[in-house]
Amino acid sequence: MEPLQDGQTAVIIGGGPGGTACGIALRNLARQMGRNIRIILYDGKAFVGETHYNQCVGVLSPPIDSVLERIGVPFPRHLVQREVKAYILHGERRHIRLTEAGEVSYATRRVQFDAYMLEQAREHGVEIRESRVTDLEFLPDRVNIYAEGSRCQAAVVFGAFGLDPGTTTLLAQSTPYRPPQFLTSLVTKIHPPPDIMPTFGGNIHAFLPRNPRIEFGAITPKGNHVTVNLAGAQVDSRDMDAFLEYPPVRRILHFADREHPLNPAQDFIYYRGRFPISVAKHFYGDRYVCVGDAAGLVRAFKGKGVTSACQTAVWAAETAMRVGVSRHAFHTHYRAACRNILGDLPYGRAMRRLAIWGSRLGLVDTLIALAEEDAHLRHALFNSVSAHRPYREIVAEVTAPPELARLLYRFLRSGLGRHLTSPVSGVK
Repeated sequence: MEPLQDGQTAVIIGGGPGGTACGIALRNLARQMGRNIRIILYDGKAFVGETHYNQCVGVLSPPIDSVLERIGVPFPRHLVQREVKAYILHGERRHIRLTEAGEVSYATRRVQFDAYMLEQAREHGVEIRESRVTDLEFLPDRVNIYAEGSRCQAAVVFGAFGLDPGTTTLLAQSTPYRPPQFLTSLVTKIHPPPDIMPTFGGNIHAFLPRNPRIEFGAITPKGNHVTVNLAGAQVDSRDMDAFLEYPPVRRILHFADREHPLNPAQDFIYYRGRFPISVAKHFYGDRYVCVGDAAGLVRAFKGKGVTSACQTAVWAAETAMRVGVSRHAFHTHYRAACRNILGDLPYGRAMRRLAIWGSRLGLVDTLIALAEEDAHLRHALFNSVSAHRPYREIVAEVTAPPELARLLYRFLRSGLGRHLTSPVSGVK
């Protein structure tokens, strides 16, 4: 199966950043190579006013600027609601502000960012069809794509549909693809009084509660509101209720009153989503390839979600245009391009399990106390929560023999037994 040729069609399923970046990259490469490739993007979402809500928090991590620049898309600074310059990690009783000079992340409204990318795809010549794909038929020489009110044939299908249950099922029925394991996330927004909003600054508040149902939670300031999100294997609305009453959260959101919200039409409305915690099985094959969340190619704790989606989309497009659309082509070139993400996943899983273990045992306060006195540990914590560096580099730095010995000595001196046995008020 040779690279995409003149007169062929490529279909992208999903209109998020991964799908639009893929379409733009394909169009750019086709023009450079002098090939007339028809690119069709199916997107079932509607961007009309505020009717669509994306379950992603909307923090764009570096190097998103350079990733967009690579495909000729200006970074939309007009959509940035806040620059994220620090992360505040909260325990039950302590907290620590983690910050470093250098690159910053950007808090945006994901619905606006997605709409911007979709418009960029249109301007680059990608054909947008606002309908859902209802069936897929893989044949040796083509793929038949059935959608609401239309049908088309393609030489290759790019899966940029995240963890949408319907589309993952469609692809799994037609190919060996199996979607990633995932955590459930809940997201809501709260509008603080105007005089309180500036006090949030450029800080994201991160929490590792002792509640076994919640893996982590966060409060992210935007333009005139804050976004609250949490994640766990089986979290539901009751867990969000409990998280909002969790004492460390209440200390930040002391103004929040669900009985008298500042914006009743938007505040305390919960949205449910998913994000992957493993790599999808067979995320590429003959005439199909998945990118971003659909492939499970994201950092643990969902860091760099948008950035990873765009990066993997560009690599998939380059493989299809330059190498081929067979499983072998994607295996030898696309998978190789993703090697840094894939290689970092075991370290991310280990860090995730360590975070769960520490939070369940009530050791977050101990960790914060150690970090207050240890610059290396503060550096590692910042890079863990900010997604600015790979986990394997963080692990290598923390487990270097001199640093590890110093941390273990301080950890034991801190009174480990007392922290393990003393009662701590978690999220009930």
